[in-house]
Amino acid sequence: MESERRRHPRFAIIADAEVTEITSGTKLSAKTSDLSAGGCFLDMLNPSPEGTEIAVRISHADATFTARGKVVFVFPNMGMGVMFTDVPASQQAVLQKWLEELTSGGG
Repeated sequence: MESERRRHPRFAIIADAEVTEITSGTKLSAKTSDLSAGGCFLDMLNPSPEGTEIAVRISHADATFTARGKVVFVFPNMGMGVMFTDVPASQQAVLQKWLEELTSGGG
């Protein structure tokens, strides 16, 4: 059995997301399927290659979270795992609020 590599607990959440590849400026639509303090999984048919630097914008419950990230793994035709690399302080509060709501079952 594979050992758990995640540093943060993750929570199931369905939310709209937009991914922008930093180098090309390509914008892609996605949906989140899980979220943690350290990253998220984005469901999408054509995920970006592993290692791609991205900006991600997630919209949920009348709020929007934006951060820089990096694609850390890819499931072709399914989606990609993203590690957040730069979360501005103002965005950290949005993320924390969502995670608290998900922890308490209110998300």
